[in-house]
Amino acid sequence: MNPEALAYPFLFIALFFESFVLVTFLSKPARSARARQAASIEDPSLPTVAIVVPCWNEETTVAGTVESLLALKYPKEKLEIILVDDGSTDGTPAAMARFADNAQVQIVRKENGGKHTAMNAGTALTSAEIVGYLDADSFVEPSALLEVMSGFTSEQVAAVTAAMSVHKPDNLLRHMQNAEYIFGITLRHTLASVNGLYVTPGPFSFFRREIIVALGGFREAHKGEDLEMALRLQRAGYWLENAPRAKVYTKGPPTLRKLLKQRVRWTTGFMRNVGGEYRDLVGNRRYGALGMLVLPLNLTTYVSGTLMFLLALFLLGRRAFAAIEIRSGIPASYAWLPHASALSRTFDWFYLPSSLYILLGVATIIGSLTMIAIGKRVSETPGSLVQGLLAYLIAYGFIAPLWVMRSLADIALGKKRAWR
Repeated sequence: MNPEALAYPFLFIALFFESFVLVTFLSKPARSARARQAASIEDPSLPTVAIVVPCWNEETTVAGTVESLLALKYPKEKLEIILVDDGSTDGTPAAMARFADNAQVQIVRKENGGKHTAMNAGTALTSAEIVGYLDADSFVEPSALLEVMSGFTSEQVAAVTAAMSVHKPDNLLRHMQNAEYIFGITLRHTLASVNGLYVTPGPFSFFRREIIVALGGFREAHKGEDLEMALRLQRAGYWLENAPRAKVYTKGPPTLRKLLKQRVRWTTGFMRNVGGEYRDLVGNRRYGALGMLVLPLNLTTYVSGTLMFLLALFLLGRRAFAAIEIRSGIPASYAWLPHASALSRTFDWFYLPSSLYILLGVATIIGSLTMIAIGKRVSETPGSLVQGLLAYLIAYGFIAPLWVMRSLADIALGKKRAWR
């Protein structure tokens, strides 16, 4: 049996999902969402909003985060900012203290209990209609909140997510993450149009306060509180929206070790939540695209991604070994023949290796790059993506399987890792 044939089902699934996303992008609900204008700051019906910033050892970034929130275009009397220090051991309290005299800012310090406890503590301090959360290493555009408010189109909408990208990427890994996040902008925008969102990311997601309070607030949820809350809202029958032009920037992990640790936490959180308390959503027609397509394909992707990575390594090794065998059969004196240099300068497309496996792989890559380009255009994210696309092409296919394989191993062994 040709080992390449093992990859065909997974490549077809990847192409099917990319086609689904691109077709959904052209659908009427998605077009209507893109045409939606940001809320007007002059609108007297704008709701009261509280933004909770949970902090743990964020002394170098929290001030910039708060300054970006204070610069938001929103009626000052309707916006409050709640800083929750979750038992930091560095200079975070001092960094927060510089905002103590600002009437819009409320500061509270508590013993360390985890991010979800800090989010709940902040929620308990406000009576605002809408409450949002922003990680203390993230920054927002001044127009972002008005863009988010335009997503609360009905009482059935319980949450609205933003468009996330990396703040000033400065190395290969961060450029790769930036391209990946912008890919995610396309996904969230299109999946929201069919109520297929399964996560409300920490950077700048907003909720109707009365709904999350009624549902019991945030949980530890295998360190995936943002994902678990989204699934709980879906199970309760609410709609999750997306504001594709609500730009928020986060600092991606700068090193491979930190990136792997972050992604292992995300991936194990997904698998433990979806495979545990929320497994009833998977394959359930009641939850539409989320239950029948998004969750099953995500679970499949973790397995297929690992198998395809191992298969690619096997094929690469086999072809390299075959090339060495062929080369070893060529006399060394051949390289010194008068015509050898001329031959080495020629190339014949006839000898380019080709197979259905390669063609499907190339089509999948083109689909991914197309979705990144769409995400940048839809979100109007500034800056060039050339470095990001190159980093994504070069590195993502080698790095992503590493955190997936480690996550699968952690799940199998029952291992739980620290937040950082």
